[in-house]
Amino acid sequence: MALLITKKCINCDMCEPECPNEAISMGDSIYQINTDRCTECVGHYETPTCQKVCPIPNTIISDPAHQENEEQLWDKFVQLHHAHKL
Repeated sequence: MALLITKKCINCDMCEPECPNEAISMGDSIYQINTDRCTECVGHYETPTCQKVCPIPNTIISDPAHQENEEQLWDKFVQLHHAHKL
């Protein structure tokens, strides 16, 4: 599943540069995650880097509106990073 940044976000700018999929950007008042680009770092890291660097616990959570399993996240990773090479 994609991740979601909650209203606990303090706009510290830690997560956005860490996202290998460029899925994080500034929204109207807090950072937001583009669910079409978020693979929860599948294909890059063992755990989502945005969650690792966020200083506020439980601010970046699994998005209940975008349930995806490991295979779906992997497929999204392949589309994002390897489609142009085929």
